[in-house]
Amino acid sequence: MGYQTILVERHGPVELVTMNRPEVRNAQNTALITELDEAMRAADDDPAVNVIVLAGAGKDFSAGHDLKAYVGEAPSDEWHEKRKTPEGKFEHERKMYFEKCLVIRDLTKPTIAMVQGHCVAAGLMLAAMCDLIVASDDAVFQNPVLRMTGAGVEVLAEPFGIGFRKAKEFLWTGDEIDAQEAWRLGLVNRVVPTGKLEEETMALAERIAKIPPSTAQNVKRSINHAQDLGGFRSALEYHFMVHQFQHNTKTALDALAARQAKSSMKEVFKDRDEQFKK
Repeated sequence: MGYQTILVERHGPVELVTMNRPEVRNAQNTALITELDEAMRAADDDPAVNVIVLAGAGKDFSAGHDLKAYVGEAPSDEWHEKRKTPEGKFEHERKMYFEKCLVIRDLTKPTIAMVQGHCVAAGLMLAAMCDLIVASDDAVFQNPVLRMTGAGVEVLAEPFGIGFRKAKEFLWTGDEIDAQEAWRLGLVNRVVPTGKLEEETMALAERIAKIPPSTAQNVKRSINHAQDLGGFRSALEYHFMVHQFQHNTKTALDALAARQAKSSMKEVFKDRDEQFKK
């Protein structure tokens, strides 16, 4: 299948799926999310694939959602039409962001996120849906959405990835966590030299791929089930509803109007971070 925003490569029993919008730091627009969903499902359905690796082309894994549409940098399209009402926005975000992220988490086969550079907001949301994360030593993780009056992102995995108390600090401050700190907190499995990220990640994937597929998949089901019994899925559902409520508060709507008056997302981000400088 021909894709426009991702690359798909087969390495023996390992499928490498790469977000391919390096010019915008792999910001996730509708096309990328849709194609990524199709490719991940196809790899999961392919009996020749035992492990799936998710990557981002260029210097950064992903800068999060592509927010250009908020400031008029993108032409009017179906994205805008679906989000004109609160009901439409709710359905669009549930189907496009929430459900498609959980599809990655629920794939039957082991998945590994290969993270370099910036892994921000929805980029972190995406990586956190994978079973394992291998990070380069230059990787940084951040979710500064609260600085823009949003309640995090659609799928809030941080409490389970770094712990509840640290998650509050991480989200309230919007500060970055470097790769070593992410490893210490348990968010990532391994930190490797930047120049060896792909080599080390693929070696890990190939090692896991040697396990009988049904064995690996059943253990994944069991561990995911234990996580869900601990409240993981219920917590994600609750946060998604909070996220939607926050969208429609006066605080958030006023901030959105102010952002839409800006000429570019670069200007938005500059204003967003200016007052939070240490």
